[in-house]
Amino acid sequence: MNSFRHRPISVIGLPALVLLITAAGCSSADGSASAAVPSPGTKAAKLCQNLDKVLPAEVDGASREDPSPASALTAGWGDPAIILRCGVLRPAKMSDPKVAEGRDDDAVAGGVNGVRWLMEEQGDGTYRFTTALRRAYVEVSVPKGRDSSGVLIDLAAAVKKAIPVGIAD
Repeated sequence: MNSFRHRPISVIGLPALVLLITAAGCSSADGSASAAVPSPGTKAAKLCQNLDKVLPAEVDGASREDPSPASALTAGWGDPAIILRCGVLRPAKMSDPKVAEGRDDDAVAGGVNGVRWLMEEQGDGTYRFTTALRRAYVEVSVPKGRDSSGVLIDLAAAVKKAIPVGIAD
């Protein structure tokens, strides 16, 4: 009689266990990052695909580990991940005269190895950098505690090679 009562529990318990294991394997606790894939126009998308082909395998000592979903418009390195998204929209701060004049505490414009960037501090301690004066906007998110100068230095050659100087459409 006891074996009859336990049988339905084990039949129900096995699928639940499989589901639990599957869900745990797909959780963000496994170290994989995710990134929203931009939707650029045709010209910017082509430039971004070219950028993807020349991005370094390592940035600031971290190996390339692309975020999900997989896309030629996104790339990542390390854990917590440095995330690059190509073909993003122009940040509103780029039009703010306070940024250009250096009067904005949350955003700063500057250059690293021939690539101009807008730096914006995020509320969680990360920094977001977006290229300026390039034919496509490239955004790089640097996690809290990581040296952003090393990241931008390592990405500069690829950006210069793939994304020409100019104004994005």
